[in-house]
Amino acid sequence: MIQIEGLSKRYGEFTAVDRLTLGVGRGELFALLGPNGAGKTTTLRMLMGFLKASGGHARIAGRDCFEDRVELKRVVGYLPDDPVFYDYLRGREIIEFSGEMQGLTRALIRERSGPLARELELDEVLEDYAVNYSRGMKKKLSLVCALLHEPELLILDEPSSGLDPIATRRLNQLLLARKAAGTTILLSSHLLDQVERLCDRVAIVAQGKLAAVGTVAELQTNLHPGGSLEDVFFAVTTGAGEPP
Repeated sequence: MIQIEGLSKRYGEFTAVDRLTLGVGRGELFALLGPNGAGKTTTLRMLMGFLKASGGHARIAGRDCFEDRVELKRVVGYLPDDPVFYDYLRGREIIEFSGEMQGLTRALIRERSGPLARELELDEVLEDYAVNYSRGMKKKLSLVCALLHEPELLILDEPSSGLDPIATRRLNQLLLARKAAGTTILLSSHLLDQVERLCDRVAIVAQGKLAAVGTVAELQTNLHPGGSLEDVFFAVTTGAGEPP
């Protein structure tokens, strides 16, 4: 579903992503891990066509992520780390606007958004203005918008950030249900226990480069026998076997 080959992004002398090569198969729930500044968000933004790569290629379903970025929006749902909305639109109006941008009718938008909003416990605040939404509420609203057109691929940047434990559990259940229905999911996260429970495979990036990739079990066996994913993460990103 996703093929990244030698992908790089440079800002002057600074290299944010350095010749990254990675593939995500159809139906996988795949996690992109790394410390702050490792290049995760930059990579996701190149996949979405928001940024043009300085080198290499990124493709979704065989299409170039930058050249075909408009067409790819029809098959991709995106959740940014810090969603931004028009302050004085109501949650319901934002959902309707997002759905109509995807060519959905008002009736279909209501049919699909109602169960999603209830599942994420957002239904009671849909008549509130976005300016009054907390960060967690904005994350939930953005997720509803990302799922409305039933995309083949979900790209989620820190989806649990700002969510309380109850909302995080509901999110996890929703992601597993989407995966069971055949949706491919690529997410970045700092919640290593969540990734360990949910994801089929994991890639760890450090300083813009791919440091490790594989199933959690493979990474544990090869990089930190007997350890957790957290142990693997610290071993790969800091060269230490245990958190400092």
